[in-house]
Amino acid sequence: MDKILMDSFGKLGVDIDSSQVSKFMKYKDILLLWNEKMNLTAITDEREVILKHFADSVSLIPFVDFENKKVIDVGSGAGFPGIPIKIVKPSVSLTLLDSLNKRINFLLNAVSEIELSDVDCIHLRAEDGGRMEGLRENFDICVSRAVANLAVLSEYCLPFVKNGGYFVSLKGPDAGEEILNAEKAVEILGGVIEEVKTVDIPFTDITHTLIMIKKVRQTPFKYPRKSGKISKNPIN
Repeated sequence: MDKILMDSFGKLGVDIDSSQVSKFMKYKDILLLWNEKMNLTAITDEREVILKHFADSVSLIPFVDFENKKVIDVGSGAGFPGIPIKIVKPSVSLTLLDSLNKRINFLLNAVSEIELSDVDCIHLRAEDGGRMEGLRENFDICVSRAVANLAVLSEYCLPFVKNGGYFVSLKGPDAGEEILNAEKAVEILGGVIEEVKTVDIPFTDITHTLIMIKKVRQTPFKYPRKSGKISKNPIN
């Protein structure tokens, strides 16, 4: 498993040392152990966890400067992509945000067991966090692997990003139309779609689209709206 991890990361241009490999292996073991009692991931094969969760998460790293950045992972779930980014880039100050308390309990345990410092795990809905002092427009980078439509996801995520920072979304291979449909929402929320990258995840048939959205002005305070309005009536 160590070799699969290092080979897949190497093909993505991400270098790690033996101590980082050990952290990833411990993370894998904790994830699979906890997954027996609660639903964290449908992927339970060790090789698949390494490729479809770990390699997938770090595929951002060659394209985004994470060094010494304040990063929030919105809808973190089992910790993707936030924890893999933190393992590779330990200088990151990381906040993991999730609306389900049992997932936060898992994240707290994982962060402790893997011995990661400067990581906060917060039980909060994104639309509430995006309005809170200390969280709103307080991060250099927001990352999310959530499955929501990009216009919807932008309303959840861009309020966390400070001016000059970035919201980075991981999407599937056919994101072109979704990106076009989200342009107006992104603009209204204070962002601009700066770059779109396509990445093949090694040793899989998975292709991901990485969408880099730069925050160029403050998000109007009326956003984010309540959750029901965001999903039922996306900005368009």
